[in-house]
Amino acid sequence: MSSGDQTTTATAGGSTSTGDQTTTVHVSDLPTLAGKDLGTSRWVEITQDHIDKFADLTGDRQWIHIDTERAKSSPYGTTLAHGFFTLSLSTVLLYELLEVEGTTSILNYGLNRVRFPSTNPAGSRVRMKVSVPTVEEVRGGYQITFALTFEREGQDKPVCVAELLFRYYGPE
Repeated sequence: MSSGDQTTTATAGGSTSTGDQTTTVHVSDLPTLAGKDLGTSRWVEITQDHIDKFADLTGDRQWIHIDTERAKSSPYGTTLAHGFFTLSLSTVLLYELLEVEGTTSILNYGLNRVRFPSTNPAGSRVRMKVSVPTVEEVRGGYQITFALTFEREGQDKPVCVAELLFRYYGPE
């Protein structure tokens, strides 16, 4: 089995990457990432327990997410993960694909163009593909736009597509 085929269950504390190899770059070399593909993360199994915990944390306890019996009679036949749960995996999976050395701080600066084109049922596996369309210099560091595509195993249509903005600050 290739490393891209391995599954790791998502955990609150994170875990070790089993996807593509991690890219390591010094903060001063971040502009070299512009236009590059960073690869594909490990597969993450989406369990009902994860969905329930996310529902508890966010207060979004809509039945399609947590009522397994009622969801059986829905058009999907099962419960669905929250779109924002899928999106919340982006940070841990990004850290598995990119390590930036020499930073004094890293800030999640926000998101652009977030879409959830398809459902993510309980029991499915997802992984994240990452590329870097742009790297811009900002005061004291760089802002990177990461293009994220979350794929669900066995399905062509992505479950989430987004642009994630991070700011990396380095020694002055």
